[in-house]
Amino acid sequence: MWRQAVEVAVIGAGAAGLAAGRALARAGVQTLVLEARPRIGGRAWTQVLDGFALDMGCGWLHSADRNPFALMARDLGFTLDETPPPWEGQAGGQGFPLEAQREFHAAFDRFEQRLEAAAREGEDRAAGDLMDPDCPWNPLMDAVATWYSGAPFGALSLQDYVAYDDDGVNWRVVEGYGALVARAGAGAPVQTGVEVTTVDRTGPRLRLQTSLGALEAEAVIVAVPTPALAEGRLSFDPPLPAKAEAASGLPLGLADKITLRLAEPDGFPVDSQMLGRTDTTDTGAYHLRPFGRPLIEAFVGADLARRLEAAGPQAAYDFALEELCAQLGSGFRSRAKGVAATAWAADPWARGSYSYARPGRRAARKALAAPVEERIFFAGEACHPTLFSTAHGAWLTGERAASQAIVTLRGA
Repeated sequence: MWRQAVEVAVIGAGAAGLAAGRALARAGVQTLVLEARPRIGGRAWTQVLDGFALDMGCGWLHSADRNPFALMARDLGFTLDETPPPWEGQAGGQGFPLEAQREFHAAFDRFEQRLEAAAREGEDRAAGDLMDPDCPWNPLMDAVATWYSGAPFGALSLQDYVAYDDDGVNWRVVEGYGALVARAGAGAPVQTGVEVTTVDRTGPRLRLQTSLGALEAEAVIVAVPTPALAEGRLSFDPPLPAKAEAASGLPLGLADKITLRLAEPDGFPVDSQMLGRTDTTDTGAYHLRPFGRPLIEAFVGADLARRLEAAGPQAAYDFALEELCAQLGSGFRSRAKGVAATAWAADPWARGSYSYARPGRRAARKALAAPVEERIFFAGEACHPTLFSTAHGAWLTGERAASQAIVTLRGA
């Protein structure tokens, strides 16, 4: 498949790059999608373990009733599970009784109301600044932020947090969201195992320096995670400092998954949730028996996830088991064992899970998405103004970048 010249080169075969490559190929544009990994999908990745499809990355179709992947799933023969997520409750009430849950949700509602009011006034600062310093639920609220933003509220732009658009409908794909993304992008011409290091824009054609040699293109779509741009792993000649600056304002937060296998699953309620400690940010959320499987899927984020990654998978398993033993009794340890743990910060092609905007850097999303010279286009979840941190947000930016490239090549 390797060529020395194409009309459009797409860098990255995650959801955004696959969407761009598919749209370009369908339009008859000579295209090549370059992916450094040996697989496609990026941060959407399904592995099969013990016969179960486990999503190592994104797992929920957010805003599922208007998520393009829901329609693609049906068209491609995937199975959608519309069981509501268990995020609001605590199975059995252990360690988090109903009255405490009500107090927590009420405190969270008040906090978000303050955020929305401040956002309407136009200010942008750390969302954590709006926390009530006397609220005993602040550590748990920060833990929740790490699960869905990859960072605590003190690191998040208030304006960006409020701008996120979600209608609360969340579904799953039985065969795996990552598997769906890969199948949806199957029409894109992809070359895996190719790292792009430099985009030379000094000549009339763009010249990409890659691990397989040089490739020339009329246009390029950049669909890589923000650390690659902020840290200069993908560079431009002449440099594009505004892009590196925008990317630095949109770092990837970290949320990792830990999967436990249950030896005796029947005593655990299907598709329920249990939280670990509720008095600290260093805690996990535990999805019990997703899809009715004999599994527990644990979520940990931010600093806790980084420490567990550094210590290795067994440390992650031990942490999850200890938290669950505190809720269920020491005998639980003999009923479960760790079988998988992600490490997205250590992944050299990701360096994290999904983007968040630093305080005061909400405008970085628009700056990152802006084309350069009408021949270098940018895509990825970090480029979407309201659907950041989602696979469907990434997909939509890939389709948009493809349309921009087609206009450059073919005219309006």
